[in-house]
Amino acid sequence: MSYQKLEIWQLAQKATIEIHTMTLTKLPKFEMYEEGSQIRRSCKSVRSNIVEGYGRREYKQDFVLRLTYALASNDETIDHLDTLRETGSLVDMPLYEDLHENLTHLGKKLNLFIQAVREGHRSSK
Repeated sequence: MSYQKLEIWQLAQKATIEIHTMTLTKLPKFEMYEEGSQIRRSCKSVRSNIVEGYGRREYKQDFVLRLTYALASNDETIDHLDTLRETGSLVDMPLYEDLHENLTHLGKKLNLFIQAVREGHRSSK
């Protein structure tokens, strides 16, 4: 099985593309290099840590550690998204709500996956 078959990776991939597109099309120019850059990096970190953890899956503690990093980066991404809304840089509220909902869903799935790995299950959800 490949990491690409993991639901959490698929959700992270979708979020990465959506966040990347949002920062390049919906933010003021000055934000593309400030908060826009930060949110792109934190979102990409979610995906990358899932991949790295999957590569270390034979070592359960390493796998859990990388998944925990992915969860922390997801929380950071939500915080950057909230900052963009709070500062008025992201004014498209339906887009904000959709992104926020997707990231929250990803965070819940990551939590469940971490629990499953800790318990020794071979779950892909």
